[in-house]
Amino acid sequence: MTDLAKHNRMANAIRFLSADAVEKAKSGHPGLPMGIADVATVLFGQFLKYDPTKPDWPDRDRFVLSAGHGSMLLYSVHYLLGSEDFTIDQLKNFRQLGSLTAGHPEYGHGAGVETTTGPLGQGLANAVGMAIAERLLSEEFGTDLVDHHTYAIVGDGCLMEGISQEAISLAGHLKLKKLIVIWDDNGISIDGKVSLADSTDQIERFEASGWETISIDGHDPAAIAAALESARSSAKPTLIAAKTTIGYGAPNKGGTEKVHGSPLGAEELEAARKALGWDAAPFEVPSDILDSWRIAGLRSGQARKEWEKRLAEADSEARGEFERRMRGDLPAGLNGALEALKKKLAAEQLTSATRKASEQILGTINEVVPETIGGSADLTGSNNTKTGQTKSITPDDFSGRYIHWGIREHGMAAAMNGMALHGGVIPYSGTFLVFSDYARPAMRLSALMKQRVIHVMTHDSIGLGEDGPTHQPVEHYAALRAIPNLNFFRPADITETLECWELALKSRETPSVLALTRQNLGSVRKTYEAENLCARGAYVIDDSADDPTVTIFASGSEVGLALEAKALLGAEGIQTRVVSVPSFELFEAQSEDYKASIVGNSPVKIAVETGIRMGWDRFIGSDGIFIGMKGFGASAPYQALYEHFGITKEAVVAAAKARIHEKVEG
Repeated sequence: MTDLAKHNRMANAIRFLSADAVEKAKSGHPGLPMGIADVATVLFGQFLKYDPTKPDWPDRDRFVLSAGHGSMLLYSVHYLLGSEDFTIDQLKNFRQLGSLTAGHPEYGHGAGVETTTGPLGQGLANAVGMAIAERLLSEEFGTDLVDHHTYAIVGDGCLMEGISQEAISLAGHLKLKKLIVIWDDNGISIDGKVSLADSTDQIERFEASGWETISIDGHDPAAIAAALESARSSAKPTLIAAKTTIGYGAPNKGGTEKVHGSPLGAEELEAARKALGWDAAPFEVPSDILDSWRIAGLRSGQARKEWEKRLAEADSEARGEFERRMRGDLPAGLNGALEALKKKLAAEQLTSATRKASEQILGTINEVVPETIGGSADLTGSNNTKTGQTKSITPDDFSGRYIHWGIREHGMAAAMNGMALHGGVIPYSGTFLVFSDYARPAMRLSALMKQRVIHVMTHDSIGLGEDGPTHQPVEHYAALRAIPNLNFFRPADITETLECWELALKSRETPSVLALTRQNLGSVRKTYEAENLCARGAYVIDDSADDPTVTIFASGSEVGLALEAKALLGAEGIQTRVVSVPSFELFEAQSEDYKASIVGNSPVKIAVETGIRMGWDRFIGSDGIFIGMKGFGASAPYQALYEHFGITKEAVVAAAKARIHEKVEG
């Protein structure tokens, strides 16, 4: 059997395992796996540094299927390589409840799935983040321990999504030479020919963004191998434009949208078998071809063993640090450093914007946690995310710890996901809270994938003032609180900010948002507490009454306002308690008894927050009083805005007294 004949049969194994699985499920996308199978065969068979017997090997090459609808390509390849997770039974249960072979690749559902993909373009941006993490760790630990490539297969849809431009322009700027993107250039999308909607010259686009580009026939294994070899020696990130036929081998539907997102059908599938000379039964691979694939799976075993030897022989301190970082453990010194700072803050009772408080706390964190990598979407001076320890990363110097992401909120959030998935770093970065709208799709995926990614989002309310309603978040608290497994923190002062930072760092399987103020806030925590009170999600911050008539619930900047209202009510003999609510999510994780004790039985319950009411009925009930926003903000100094929208201590007092009067009269 010639090498070409062997290649064709190995590629056909991918094609028919994929098509058969889609056919059995009566659902899926056979076109991409059939079309890109030649590229995958060369990439996985000859180039990708990956050992299926040790799939979490830190120095493995990363592979991202950005065009996640073609998930059967990934599952088929890993079965063929010898994966313990992706067995033939898993392939037979494609898209079925409880199987690892989900409709789109899901991180954690089997080794070899490096990230969750499906929303187009996300995987491409994840790959940029993985390449950033590789270069950062290689700079720090040396190429003996960190020296691998990141590969991504993208489709036309990935390249049409706006996030793709953010990702490729950043990668080109940073000269991420170990990033290799393979474009499945088949000219077909769901509606039909790509030319219906797009006429972009992708080659010129990538070259303009600082990439090397190579155009090949995606069904020519020699050309594919030559392109990959060239890309691996480039000084720039590389796009390999592989011209393919979607649904290659299907005689009637191949090359059309009919093979994109629907099973071939029994008749067309049988015709494809005949056209490609594949006479094996569904889900069967001839033994000689399976042997060839399994041998390919063993190809990187020696490289992995040599790497393990280098790690064992490395300086013990460097080895210990590398292993700690890759496990995701925090340094032992963090707790002591935060405790000392917390005591200092309790003694000083600082007045500070929580964005400035965050900067001070980050100075301590970044000193003792070397894996934090900061950044901002062109708002460094506003987000206060850069500290003395975080020198800027530049295209030619990755020894720093701070990324200037540019005005690329979506690409930034997705690349941070890739950094976290790669391991060894903890990414955090900043923008304004209102621009969480631009980052939200990637934030949702970090929550879905359970990644420790931290978003510092400042200018958290109408308290930012004069920039006006376009920049003033109103519905954003509720929108972010709606995402499962995302912790949204709104700290009330510098001590709560410290506690929220601690919780974000220690939440290994949950991304976090820290919503921080532009305006100064007084200290509301008057004494040192060893316990992290914010970990409860909500806690009584001031309760001088045994049986309070009024309970005021508030978050962030409005906690101070609530305490001022309590003082006024107290002066009139109205017993009141105040509950700080830094995190809805952590509150819901508490015991039922604790939650009931916090909600309490006060006849008058009031919530105060400079956002919409949504979510607060959990604390105050549907008949509770909400002091907050009912529409958008306005442009004015923040003090005038609070007055204009009736978010004042006087308004809280008046509402409380009116409700007490109603209940007495009633």
